[in-house]
Formats: sequence, structure tokens, C-alpha cells
Amino acid sequence: MSLISLIPLFPLIGFLINGFGYKKIPKSLVAPIGIGASLLSFISTVLVYLEFKQSEETIIQPLFDWITVGGLNISFAFQIDQLSILMLFIITGVGTLIHLYSKGYMSHDEGYGKFFAYLNLFLFSMLLLVMGANYLIMFIGWEGVGLCSYLLIGFWNKREDFGDAARKAFVMNRVGDLGFLIGIFLLINQFGTLEYLSVFEQAKALPVGDIGLMFITFCLFIGAMGKSAQIPLFTWLPDAMAGPTPVSALIHAATMVTSGIYMVVRSNVLYTLSPDTLEFIAWIGTLTALVAASIALFQNDIKKVLAYSTVSQLGYMFIGLGVMAYTSGFFHVITHAFFKALLFLGAGSVIHAMSDEQDIRKMGGLWSKIKITSITFLIGTIAISGLPPFAGFFSKDEILAHVFEHNKLMWALAMLGSFMTAFYMFRLFFLTFTGTFRGTKEQEDHLHESPSSMTIPLIVLAVLSVVGGFIGFPEIFHLPHALSEFLSPIYEGSRSVNPEFGQVHLSHSMEWLLMGGSVLLALIAFAAAYMVYVKNKSLPVADGELSGLKKVLADKYYLDEAYNKTFVNPVEKASTFFGNVFDTKVLDGAVNSLGSFTAILGKASNKLQTGSTRFYLLVMGMAIAAILLLNIGNELVDGFFSMFKAQIK
Repeated sequence: MSLISLIPLFPLIGFLINGFGYKKIPKSLVAPIGIGASLLSFISTVLVYLEFKQSEETIIQPLFDWITVGGLNISFAFQIDQLSILMLFIITGVGTLIHLYSKGYMSHDEGYGKFFAYLNLFLFSMLLLVMGANYLIMFIGWEGVGLCSYLLIGFWNKREDFGDAARKAFVMNRVGDLGFLIGIFLLINQFGTLEYLSVFEQAKALPVGDIGLMFITFCLFIGAMGKSAQIPLFTWLPDAMAGPTPVSALIHAATMVTSGIYMVVRSNVLYTLSPDTLEFIAWIGTLTALVAASIALFQNDIKKVLAYSTVSQLGYMFIGLGVMAYTSGFFHVITHAFFKALLFLGAGSVIHAMSDEQDIRKMGGLWSKIKITSITFLIGTIAISGLPPFAGFFSKDEILAHVFEHNKLMWALAMLGSFMTAFYMFRLFFLTFTGTFRGTKEQEDHLHESPSSMTIPLIVLAVLSVVGGFIGFPEIFHLPHALSEFLSPIYEGSRSVNPEFGQVHLSHSMEWLLMGGSVLLALIAFAAAYMVYVKNKSLPVADGELSGLKKVLADKYYLDEAYNKTFVNPVEKASTFFGNVFDTKVLDGAVNSLGSFTAILGKASNKLQTGSTRFYLLVMGMAIAAILLLNIGNELVDGFFSMFKAQIK
């Protein structure tokens, strides 16, 4: 068996062992099995990378012939190239840290073994998604992570609202997945195959703006809108915070929600040939980034703030993809995996110290109580705010430079979103870690730093959040852009159909100006948050005291209420009608009526069964006579019509 096959195999084995044996396996072995499966997958990824690095040529690892229907042949095969290698490092690397963190965070949970089984299953599904050599295997992984998301969001299923959040995520993802599935059927119709290499090679012969490709890319992007939480299919992700914090970090920060970005980058030549779809993606990303950032300004649940932050940052990634800056968008995927996983795990450490309290209005003064969590959370906050030299600065600056050249209005809106990001993140930090403690005396007495199994991942992710951006220095620094050089072969098809692909025509002075403006905005946001929440010691007011725009933002633009009124309530009313009226009165009535008619007919037939031979002979004779009369009548009618036709002629 090749090393490539081992990468997804280890998490699958971990899932099977913990999944089927979680009631029998000693608790002391559950975490080593789950963490070990993830770690072995990471080690296998490193070994595969070392092998790949020798030639840097795409590796196709066929496992077996899968589907053959007419001229359509689909094999179950894995593809290893620059893009999949990077995704494998993110999934297995960050995934292993989150598995380790879960050892401490979930140690007192009664579903400990089941939780690790679900984490391993998620890892397996995500690996299938990025390793598949065709769109069908990607779709299997796509559906697999959707299932795992449902299982993990609703993991604490004794609470009804958590179950509702899990179902909401599942249903909204199915809406997007339908678009993805239609896109797959259109690919088969257009190209007769789903294999990446074959599809992309054929696509290069098509003209820019091809209508068939436009429909294909649009349908595939609908799938990305669901999985990567873009307007209008984004409201599931904030509710998904109902799951344990490691779930929020793994699924909704570092891996699953970036599936849509991976799919677009993987299909870059198709999107390069579909400029209208790209423009649509860019504006959807812009709108999502602004709406989510504005909502986050007035959220008081520490995980909800980070959830809307995730939605907003995903919007920035799609803005980058929409302006054809695929590397920049993917660069933000990498840096975001570091600092957002750090922030979510840091939030989990805060919740752990606060005895499960998540309201930042009841926190404060935690800097001296949980030092490691505080410092690492500050690093994550600086990184997401886009301040140099932290990771978020490099990737966000690169996206903004491309957007500035593409559309000045879009750039201005993106800058506004960036300002709001820095403000609400420093607001979150100041309210949580500075000032005086606002919780209960019991909570204060139990404040403590998290165990090493939780703090070690925080430290590792904090280091990555500092140095992660160094893989992509801006051009004006005259330093290598390692990420761009490494991913260059992935965009060979896009370069062949668009010679201007990936180029930014900005002067060095303009680049410095844009970079300085971005940093200045972040510093102004920091200063504003400091003045309001540290110097003036302001606190968020109770939800019922908000009014005007603040209330609209705190209530999330009433989008959930609008969706309930537009979609959920009509469906529920229709279901009630069909269940209580149509089903019982019409369907059941028809079936019952048929039964009653049969019973009546049976009773009538019984009366004919007299037992008298004379009566039976009489009926038989009458039937024979009726048949003879009917035949004679038919002959007379036929003769009459024959004479009539003859007379007419």
C-alpha cells in the first residue's frame, strides 16, 4: 500500500476503533487512538511531500475502477499536487493540534470516545475531499464533512436548541449541495468525464465567456456558498457554535468552511474562462464580509463574535478569488487556519476557565489569571486585524491590492470591513482580558489556566500566526513569494487562456500607500476600541436596551426571522396541511372509500350465492342469451353501416 493511501486510511481506522468500541475501550486509550490516527496521517503527508518534492509533478494514485456507464468512466483515484499537498498539511497539522486540545477540553464529557470517533471521521472525509482526482470523490468528501458537521454541532443533543442548530446546518448545506450536484451533471454533459486533468485540458479549448461553463461554474459556486457560508446561505455557521469548541476550531475555522475556496482554486481554469461568475463571486464575498463584520460589532457571546468573524474572513477569500487572485485567496485560507483556530481554541480555554460562561459582559480582568491564553489570544487578535508582521497582514494586504486594481468601490467596501474587523476583535479582547472581573465570586474562585494539552496547541498556533505570513512577502520587499512560486503549476491552464492572469499593475508608491492605509485603519480601530472599552470602561448594554441601527445589527438584520417567514413557516404550514388534511381526508379517505366499496360489493355478491342449482342454470342461460343478442346486434349495426356507405357511394 502506498503512502498516499495511508493518509486517509489512518483517520478511518481511528474512527472504526473508537466508533465501534467507545463503550468498551478504556477512556485512557481513546485520546491516544484519535490523536495517533491524526498524527500518523500528518507524518504520512510529510513523507508524501518529500517524495513529491523530488519531481514536483502531479501524482495520480488509482485504487480501482469505480463507475463505467456507456462512455463515462470514473476511477477511484487520489491526486497529489501542489494544491492538495498544502491542504493536507492544513487538515492534518491543524487537525492534530485540535485533537490534542480535545483531550483536555472534553476529558470530563460522557461522550468522550464518540467525540474522537466523529473527529476522525471528519478528518477522513475532509481528506477525501482534497485528495480525490475527480469531482465525484470531491463530492463524497463534501457530503461526508456535511454529515460530520451535523453530528458534531449536535453532539450535546440533550439540548433542543443544539439539535435545531445541527439540523439547520444540515439543511442549508443540502441547498448548496444540490447546486454542486447539478454542476457535476453539467460537467458530465459538457466534457464526458469528471477527472480534473481531462476536464481542464478540454476546457482550455473553449472561448472566454462560454455559456455552458458559466452555468457549470455558477452551480459549483452555489455549493461553495453553502459549505463556505456566503450570503444567503451563511446563517447556519453562527448557530453551529452550539457544538463543543474544538468543533468550532476544526470545522468552522480551519478546514470544512474552506472547502468552497479549495474547489474554486482547484477549478481555476473553468472560472478564469467565466468572468461573469467571477464578478458575481467577488460581490457576494464583499457583501458577506461587510454584513458579517457589522453583525459582529454588537455580539456578546465570545464564540458568536468569532463565528461572524469567520463568515467575514471567508468573504475576503472569495473577494480574492473573484478578482482572479487565486493565490491570494488561498494564502488567506492558510493564515486564517492559524489565527482563527488559535482564537477559537483560546475562546475554549476562556470558557473552560469561566466554568462554561460565554458572555463577554460577565468576563474581564482575565489577563493575570490565564496568562498563556491571554497572550496567545492577543497574538491571534493582532493577526486577524491585519497588523504587521503577523500572518493576517500579508494575506489580507495582497487581496486588497488586487481588489484595488479591479474595482475601487469594492476596495473601499473591503477596507471598511477590515476596519470593523480590527474594531470588534480588539473589543472582544479588551472586554474579556482587561479591566476588572465581572463574573460571579464562584467563577472567580475557579479561574485557572488550562492544562498543557490545551495550552501547547495554543502556543504552536500562536507561533504560526506570527510567522505564517512569511511564505508570501509583498513584491515591493523584493523577497521571494514562496507560496506563489509553489502553486504556479496549478494555474498553467488559467495562464494559457488569459495572458494577464495573476498580474498586478501597481506602482511601488501605490503599493506602499495601500499597505500603509490598511495598517493605519487597523491602528485607528485599535485606538477606538481602547478608548471605548479600556479608557472609558464602557460595557455593552443589555439586549433589550438597544435601539435603532445597533438593535438591527445585534439582531443580525433579522435574517433568521426573514428566512423563517419566507421559507420555514410556509413549509411547516404546508406540512401541517398535508399531514392533517390531505393525508387523513384525501389519501386515507380514498383508501377507506375503496375498502368500503369492496365490502359493499362483496355483500351484494354474497346474495347471488343462493346454493340453488336451478337459479345458477337460469343465470347462465340469461348470460348466454345476452351474449348472443349482443353479437346479433353488432352484426345488424355493421350491416346497416355497410348499406349506408354503399348508398352514399
